[in-house]
Amino acid sequence: MTSTTPPGLLPGAEPFSADGGRLGVLLSHGFTGSPASMTPWGKQLAAAGHTVRVPRLPGHGTTWQELNTTRWDQWYAEVDAALTELRSRCDHVVVAGLSMGGCLALRLAEQRPADVDAIVLVNPAVNLARFDLKLLPALKLVVRSMPGIGNDIKKPGQDEVGYTRTPLKALASQLVMWKDVRDNFDKVIQPLLIFKSDEDHVLDATSVDLIRAGVSSKVVDVVALPESYHVATIDNDDQLIFDRTATFIAEHVGTPDD
Repeated sequence: MTSTTPPGLLPGAEPFSADGGRLGVLLSHGFTGSPASMTPWGKQLAAAGHTVRVPRLPGHGTTWQELNTTRWDQWYAEVDAALTELRSRCDHVVVAGLSMGGCLALRLAEQRPADVDAIVLVNPAVNLARFDLKLLPALKLVVRSMPGIGNDIKKPGQDEVGYTRTPLKALASQLVMWKDVRDNFDKVIQPLLIFKSDEDHVLDATSVDLIRAGVSSKVVDVVALPESYHVATIDNDDQLIFDRTATFIAEHVGTPDD
């Protein structure tokens, strides 16, 4: 169930939580986004009997200025705490993430391998082949934000309840996390399912390529999303994501009552 919107929180950006069986799923949204991008997926998983958590990352769902005061270790601490809570009530936990949420999911798998049974990533972000990102350490000192990257969605009428500006200090912190996660890819041993949009206006192909080449997982399935842009969890291929995830979890982890 969802809670009422507290003061300062954008409508639709509330975290989602549902208690079900002994198999839990943790879903993490992306940078400058909100739980709105993951809640429909969470509701599908809950309807199937899973225990589900969709936390709101610090600085998200409010203002980009607040996000600019937060750093990657705070975002990670939020999903880490959610994983601990899920493990307290579930026998198995699957971690999943969209974009930067995928990076957070991978770090959970790297740092807590005994607590993560499988991983599902949607257009995961761990790298960008853009020269201008090298200027961020200096640029963030003189420019607070740049135009936003939110709502890259092909399907009309969808809204991830994100920001219209990208805060640069927070973005620079995300890049630090990317490197930390890339440096530990070999620690990822869990079955891995990756969804990748054919057309993505936020990320290039390097993230998925690096993940596939670096992880130690024996199972790495990649599924193309032909009719979705970056925020594919609420785009035209959302049901494909939901259905393939359900099959993947059943094959490699189990069912809610196992």
